[in-house]
Amino acid sequence: MGFAGAMVVAMAVDALVGWPSPLFARIGHPVTWLGRLITAIDTAWNRPSDPPSLRRVAGIAGALTVIALSAALGWVLQSMLSSGWIAVVLAGLLAWPLVALRSLGDHVAAVAGPLQAGDIAGARAAVSRIVGRDPAALDEAGIARAAIESLAENASDGIVAPVFWGALFGLPGILGYKAINTLDSMIGHRTERHEAFGWAAARIDDVANFIPARLTGFLFVLLAPRPSEALSCMTRDARRHRSPNAGWPEAAMAGALGVRLSGPRVYHGSITNEPWLNAGARDPIPADLMQGLTIYRRAMLLLAGVLAILAFA
Repeated sequence: MGFAGAMVVAMAVDALVGWPSPLFARIGHPVTWLGRLITAIDTAWNRPSDPPSLRRVAGIAGALTVIALSAALGWVLQSMLSSGWIAVVLAGLLAWPLVALRSLGDHVAAVAGPLQAGDIAGARAAVSRIVGRDPAALDEAGIARAAIESLAENASDGIVAPVFWGALFGLPGILGYKAINTLDSMIGHRTERHEAFGWAAARIDDVANFIPARLTGFLFVLLAPRPSEALSCMTRDARRHRSPNAGWPEAAMAGALGVRLSGPRVYHGSITNEPWLNAGARDPIPADLMQGLTIYRRAMLLLAGVLAILAFA
């Protein structure tokens, strides 16, 4: 079966229709199904009365269980398909819900619209749906910066990474990756409850995103108005980010747009002093967010084109 071809089908279908609201209302979404499983394991196995060492072991077991079950489901589904292009299309349709190409673009565009119109309240409300920082503390530049950062990071986590692992291993790869990413988003936090239990989820996610994050950064560099500046910023500043992976697409996008990203931000009333990416550049304006969306769309189209070439080759 052509795994690369299946990923092209998944990207194309998602770009055209996304995940329709009526379908979500009726059956939910694979990520919400994973979320229920993770919540059940977290509730049953992450006991506050246990010592941190035992909670870490339980977290390792829980993460591996979710990943193994997801990959096994992918293997079963894939084994039921025959060979040829019909199987490729069917595999792509099964992978389609796991690619967030349209959703990401729509959510960021929902911020860009009111921001360009000068509707700061509307832009704050829209950006609060895609970032965790306090929206009330964001001015125009802060809203644009938050949306650009979310666009860059989630292009890697939500599209490039699942497609990368799907192109390599088919449905087990993309389902296994989605399990890893959902585990990290739900329990991979340094909170009192998840510092020990979520340790494995966070570390596995770092490994799974190592190559896709850098690949996403290079896609942005290739499509940047100023490729040399984007490449210079990425190679210089990516490691300054608190995440071992998110800094690559974010720094590439900062250099591509000629703006500074990251920096201090407010979470739950507390200021977090993050280092700047592309520190000497100006703050972003609404037009930069629109240009970032253009770079994102072209980068995803380039990724699909490369996969199509690999599929036919």
